[in-house]
Amino acid sequence: MEDEQEQVIETKEEEKVEAEDGEQSGQVEGDTEMGEEEEKTVEGKKKKTTNPGIIYLGHIPPRLRPRHIRNVMSSHGEVGRIFLQAEDHHVRKKKKKAGSNARDFTEGWVEFRDKRVAKLVAASLNNTPMGTRKKSRFHDDLWNMKYLHRFKWSHLSERLAIERQVRKQRMRAEVSQAKRETNFYLQNVERNKKFAKAERKKAAEPGGSVVPDKQWVFTQRKTEEEIQTLKSGGDKKRIQKRQEQAERAQERSQTNRSLLQKIFNTS
Repeated sequence: MEDEQEQVIETKEEEKVEAEDGEQSGQVEGDTEMGEEEEKTVEGKKKKTTNPGIIYLGHIPPRLRPRHIRNVMSSHGEVGRIFLQAEDHHVRKKKKKAGSNARDFTEGWVEFRDKRVAKLVAASLNNTPMGTRKKSRFHDDLWNMKYLHRFKWSHLSERLAIERQVRKQRMRAEVSQAKRETNFYLQNVERNKKFAKAERKKAAEPGGSVVPDKQWVFTQRKTEEEIQTLKSGGDKKRIQKRQEQAERAQERSQTNRSLLQKIFNTS
């Protein structure tokens, strides 16, 4: 009996030791897992890249080029891509006719590598002079910029592609309209030639009668000078009528006075 009790005590002590050893091994594994998670978060923070931010420029003065904008913006942060929208083609043609060969821009977009820098630049430079020196050609111009929230460079490229497609469709519509007009004109010319040829054949045949030319009767609209002359002539006639009416009234009044003098004259 005593031997059995000693074996039971030994087995219980062995189970306690194994349990303690198991708990210690679990804590170590948990510590190793926590350490790996912390290393992953640290590596994730290191690998995390900053999102780019885009600023919209609403005013581009003449002779301002992308290199000028890059030189100014690079002092505030790392600048990526820059795009400036050129002026309209019709405006460009008018300038060439006037003798100016300068190419100007209407609006622009500037990309910063860090969107926080883009926000700060837009908030600090908006409505401030472009040139810091008085001798600068852009000293009197002000920055008109705005940070575009959640705007990416792909959106800009999509917009430009859509504008190009719309421009091409408009040109195709105009070309097709011009073709229809020219075809209509040429068809009418050919038809007129056929009618004239048929009339000459009828006139050349014996007993044929020449068809008289049609004369279109229409009333020409009066010019402004004719309208003014008619108005002045009408005014003269009205004045003459009024003068005649006044003379008649005077004559009647005179006859009435003579009658009254004859009637009421006591002498």
